[in-house]
Amino acid sequence: MLPLREPRVESRNDFTVDSGNHWSGDQIHRKLGPGLLESAYEACLAHELQKLGKRVDRQRPVPLFYEDVKLDCGFRADLIVDDTVAVELKCKEALHPVDEAQLLSHLRLLNLPLGLLINFHVMLLKDGIRRLANNYREPVEELLVQSKSF
Repeated sequence: MLPLREPRVESRNDFTVDSGNHWSGDQIHRKLGPGLLESAYEACLAHELQKLGKRVDRQRPVPLFYEDVKLDCGFRADLIVDDTVAVELKCKEALHPVDEAQLLSHLRLLNLPLGLLINFHVMLLKDGIRRLANNYREPVEELLVQSKSF
């Protein structure tokens, strides 16, 4: 069994919504700048992604099952793009580990492979974007190379 690794986190200026489509959040950030409410950026981002032909769900409920009981705890994912990417938006001075933990929990509970954590309260948007993968595992060949180096 392969060991689980820490979630893969990347800071990027653009993100891949699927294998063939790139979209840059700089467009919204340049037009609106930092300092607005999260809901404003959410609406604009959803609009831009829909213009690209993406299916976007806003404020999708995140189910929580505990001991085979579905609990309504009010958890919501800001955006779900094409049922594959969860996008969590923030408007705060700095991102914290708990923000990544929240997104990773949403990915796990929704069984999605990829998440984006975007903080619009930055001067350069590239400094506010992190990409996280659900249950990321190193490819087998990389693990073999690492184990041989010890």
